[in-house]
Amino acid sequence: MSERQYAAHVGLSRGAIQKAKLAGRLVLHPDGSIDAAASDMRRAEMTDPSKTRKPPAPKLKPVPEAAVAAVGDTLREQGLAVPAGGGGTTFLQAKTANEVLKAQERRIRLQKLKGDLVDRARAETLMFRLARDERDAWVTWPARVAALMASELTAALGNAAVVEPALMQKVLEAHVRAQLETLCEVRPGLG
Repeated sequence: MSERQYAAHVGLSRGAIQKAKLAGRLVLHPDGSIDAAASDMRRAEMTDPSKTRKPPAPKLKPVPEAAVAAVGDTLREQGLAVPAGGGGTTFLQAKTANEVLKAQERRIRLQKLKGDLVDRARAETLMFRLARDERDAWVTWPARVAALMASELTAALGNAAVVEPALMQKVLEAHVRAQLETLCEVRPGLG
């Protein structure tokens, strides 16, 4: 092996391998290349164990409980196996949940592009405007039709009775208010 190959093999720098070569801790072939198996044994015999460096243990960040719960919820929604307890989620389960969520997000985005799905806030605003316009139409209706209805009733009854437009408007307004109150009890938020 070359110095670079042996350095990669043992996890050291090329400089450390060159120092070990000069110190005679490596077994070399006649062409100057390194005999890996024999060098490993010689290094183990000659190296002081207190001076060897152990590779640091990988530092894993703790996973928030909310993330673990979200993985469990996603798996449960899809009918897949959910780990019991908090820390039993495997990487494969988390990866599966992530892929499921990506697919759901893409489906929603596609539905929006096709026009099958609308923005909730916009739909609520439009429905509020429609309900308000309908309410306003009913509230202003008595003022618009009271005089016409009073004249038609007077004509139909003849001279025997005279219906006052103002009185007709009050009766109609009371009726409309009662209907709107009933409607608002059934569907809150329209009033």
